[in-house]
Amino acid sequence: MTNKMSGPIYWSILSNEDWNLHIAATDEGLCFVGSQNQQLEELIQWAKTRYPGGSLIRDDEKLRPYASELAQYLQGTRERFTVPIAFHGTPFQEAVWHALRDIPYGQTKSYSDIAQHIKKPAAVRAVGAAIGANPILITVPCHRVIGKNGALTGYRGGMEMKTKLLQLERDSLRLT
Repeated sequence: MTNKMSGPIYWSILSNEDWNLHIAATDEGLCFVGSQNQQLEELIQWAKTRYPGGSLIRDDEKLRPYASELAQYLQGTRERFTVPIAFHGTPFQEAVWHALRDIPYGQTKSYSDIAQHIKKPAAVRAVGAAIGANPILITVPCHRVIGKNGALTGYRGGMEMKTKLLQLERDSLRLT
């Protein structure tokens, strides 16, 4: 993994209706959005791996802008995120994560679509691995990636979370 960082990692918990998500940011931007209703241990393990010299500091105020945009998304009132994102992965992973951000709200793409988008059409499995390593759920919308046959496929946040996010987007679009 490139770009291993040290320094403070600020975190908070976003609680919105039945959603409870651990979120974290560095001074560069949002770097982690956890799985629905996961324990703090998920964030701790991720930080130890990706930011080995970093220190986790709870700071609800510093995370307020990130939590606000995520809450708006979960309420169906935000389609795009404007907060800064701090990508820290390999160049290939970062290319995949940037491609995920190009998937329009309420739409889905296949793994092979993403491979084509980054001009690596033979790298479908590697694309899947990079998507699975995405630490910033929702704002880097890997939930919008499905199998080529249209079937829902794995998701770090679990299939229930993926289904809920896709349904939220479909329902929100129907209301507009």
